Amino acid sequence: MDASPVIETERLILRKPTLEDGEALLAIHTDPVAMEFIGGVHPEIRTDPEWPIRRWLARWEQNGFGPFIVERTADGCVVGRTGFLLWDSRDWHVSSVAEAGEHAQPELGWAFVREHWGKGYATEAARAAREWGHAQGIEGLISLIAPANVRSARLAERLGCTARETVELFDTGPAVVWEHPR
Repeated sequence: MDASPVIETERLILRKPTLEDGEALLAIHTDPVAMEFIGGVHPEIRTDPEWPIRRWLARWEQNGFGPFIVERTADGCVVGRTGFLLWDSRDWHVSSVAEAGEHAQPELGWAFVREHWGKGYATEAARAAREWGHAQGIEGLISLIAPANVRSARLAERLGCTARETVELFDTGPAVVWEHPR
């Protein structure tokens, strides 16, 4: 897989994160509304904004894919993140390709700074990340969305996804499995 991919869309640049992105992402990671359906605000984030970035970079190292930082092309403003996470479908915990083996389930997820919601950035970025993932051989892509997360469910519909069963995630409870088209 591409070690340091950069994806360009009409309005956005998607790139592999760097530790310096921690500060820019505080607008998401400290916002209880933005984090409501993805684990909430973690106490570590206030004293260590690089904490999630280190986890994401480890996922890139383990799996050859992970989250992308999403910047607006016009001014370089970080508007959110989108990209890949790998789950072990036996008990729905975050894993690696090596650990999960045949039970490895790749997911495409997203989170955006609230002031940038409703501008189409999430759809544009998720679509571009999905195309990149398919080109890299990532198959059977899903998105896991909490039943009450209506905004993300609408985004999944715009991406052409189909709602399937509901599973129980190890940390946040029930999630609807949205299957992406190939």
